[in-house]
Amino acid sequence: MSYIGRQLNLPASTVQLTAEGAIAAGKPCIVEADGDVTEVSGTSASQSTGSAVVFEAATSEYPSVAYDANAQKIVIVYPDGGNSSYGTAIVGTVSGSSISFGSPVVYNSANSNFSNVAYDANAQKVVVVYRDAGNSYYGTAIVGTVSGTSISFGSETVFAGNGASNYNAIAYDASAQKVVVAFQDDGNSSHGYAAVGTVSGTSISFGSATAYETATSAYQQIAYDANAEKVVIAYSDGGNSNKGTAVVGTVSGTSISFGTPVEVQGTGNGYGHSTLAYHDDAQKLVFAYQDVGNSNYGTAVVGTVSGTSISFGTEVVLESNSCDSFSAVYHTVAKEMAIAYRGTSNNAFVIVGTVSGTSISFNTAVQFESTSADMSGAYHTSEQKIVIGYRDYGNSNYGQALVYQIAFDSTNLTSENFIGFAENDCTDNGLATIQLGGSVNDKQTSLTAGQTYFVQRDGTIGTTAASPSVTAGTAVSSTEILVKG
Repeated sequence: MSYIGRQLNLPASTVQLTAEGAIAAGKPCIVEADGDVTEVSGTSASQSTGSAVVFEAATSEYPSVAYDANAQKIVIVYPDGGNSSYGTAIVGTVSGSSISFGSPVVYNSANSNFSNVAYDANAQKVVVVYRDAGNSYYGTAIVGTVSGTSISFGSETVFAGNGASNYNAIAYDASAQKVVVAFQDDGNSSHGYAAVGTVSGTSISFGSATAYETATSAYQQIAYDANAEKVVIAYSDGGNSNKGTAVVGTVSGTSISFGTPVEVQGTGNGYGHSTLAYHDDAQKLVFAYQDVGNSNYGTAVVGTVSGTSISFGTEVVLESNSCDSFSAVYHTVAKEMAIAYRGTSNNAFVIVGTVSGTSISFNTAVQFESTSADMSGAYHTSEQKIVIGYRDYGNSNYGQALVYQIAFDSTNLTSENFIGFAENDCTDNGLATIQLGGSVNDKQTSLTAGQTYFVQRDGTIGTTAASPSVTAGTAVSSTEILVKG
């Protein structure tokens, strides 16, 4: 009897499973959550910072950075101070520790402050939001398509037409396949509002904006919580001593509804220059901000979404100096949160945080630039690196960017998923024959008979236990290992 992806008419000491990727004979293998089998593998990298590259030789306030997963490129949007602060975008290509840029493209021929950009994974486009000085400072959005090292744009769409929109923030809701824009609506007493956008081709349409705060709101940040399938908006609540506040939003069609706002800060009396990002492994949100009630120290806290509410752990100081211009980016492979910020003497730093439960701890901060501000970062998935864009005070306020690498050592091996050794070579999606406990795999080299061997994080075997400690088996000759049951 046989089944797709699995054959049971084999000796008891072997099993055939569908291969996820090519598998070489003699390699230790694991079972994945979907029942496929793949080689044990791991990657590692040392902390490093690439050289800064100018993407705009003019004042570039508050650049915003996003990763286009379809094009595998970085997109940076900013008001170009050398061209009447017109809304401008540029495409960056990362190679190793360096980044190169194409030619800048204007998306709005007017002052375009409070520009922000996000990637719509369903449409495979980027969406830019901004305040359009050429149209009564209305909140406006436009869709961009990356091709090679350039970008083209569709037509503009207004999402806030009652007055100026400030502190525009945008995130992609993967469950709803929509973008959500949060903003301060000057046409409604500077209250906090949000609108849901649907991308179709090169255009975008919005449902009616919904208030999440009926008081002055500022420093809006927004992130999508993939576990809860909700968006979270953080902001300074002018109706509550400007304290940091967060609210959970649920998208349904082209509308959004909100739970009850919750204070981010347990103490203090002010909150500014914030950032907000989702930690996928911990399934938590990380907030970093300037704590006005504590000497403007850089501070972070972990948030947990449950239903339509959010709760917070204990605040942690990440730097005991005045800090601002925060930008948090989650590194998928390292499973760490990198936070860029401006700290002592206006120097630019990045610090790496480890989330455990509802708390976060930090490594030592690394300075990557002097006299800089307006940080924004994005994770480059294919290169497994972070790109940080910023305004460089020390270089005529030019727009600059660099590549930052978190130190990490990752593996797909756990204490439970090792199954055995590949008997023969197997191609991707083929049926791989795996020798289980009690079998003898004869595809090894340079073993010492009678020696116990352990599976290593990189997919080799060795005589010293790795972390996690997984026994591979016992060598019975220089080329054979008795697989551990």
